[in-house]
Amino acid sequence: MLIAIPDVLDAAALARVRAIIDAGEWVDGNVTSGPQSALAKRNRQLPEDSAAAREAGGMILDALGRTPLFVAAALPLKVFPPLFSRYAGGEDFGLHVDNAIRMKRGTDFRLRSDLSATLFLEDPAAYDGGALVIEDQFGPQSVKLPAGHLVLYPASSLHRVTPVTRGERVASFFWLQSMVRDDGERRTLFELDRAIQAVASDRGQGDGPVVQLTGVYHNLLRRWADA
Repeated sequence: MLIAIPDVLDAAALARVRAIIDAGEWVDGNVTSGPQSALAKRNRQLPEDSAAAREAGGMILDALGRTPLFVAAALPLKVFPPLFSRYAGGEDFGLHVDNAIRMKRGTDFRLRSDLSATLFLEDPAAYDGGALVIEDQFGPQSVKLPAGHLVLYPASSLHRVTPVTRGERVASFFWLQSMVRDDGERRTLFELDRAIQAVASDRGQGDGPVVQLTGVYHNLLRRWADA
């Protein structure tokens, strides 16, 4: 399931995150690459253990927890601390797939990467190129969202970032382990949750069929969840 999640960061939070990361010291993006990705990747990143990455990443994690659409779509169990990337001057990231297991250096933290996320941090009108192109069952999907908006997609997808030919693309990216491993099951739960919320807004949370459908949702989650 590929889904755009708007307004994860409002204007004030976006400005704060940018002020923090723009003042950080950026390094070659291949510090977090696997052997295959390193052949395709040309960009810059904040070191994941830098003070700027930790502070801005914490703000993003707090914002995600306040975004119901994200929680409903991802059903997150673990979230990798957000990383930050910049592309300019023709930099790009060729076609690749994310590692199945992500580990945080120097700790015992690890997760199975069920989902990948990109949070855009630059106005799309400020740069040319830099689209995130995700291969899915319907063909390549090109994604370039407003600053503060996030795209969530299966980490098993082949994807790439097209060359940035003007301006600078700035984004945060990270991975999630979902309580529900299977993408099809996760999609079913998300669609059922959206339908329940739509009916409840019309008939009220106490309506008998709404209560029954909510029970079906939780029984499916109970059956499928790893947590």
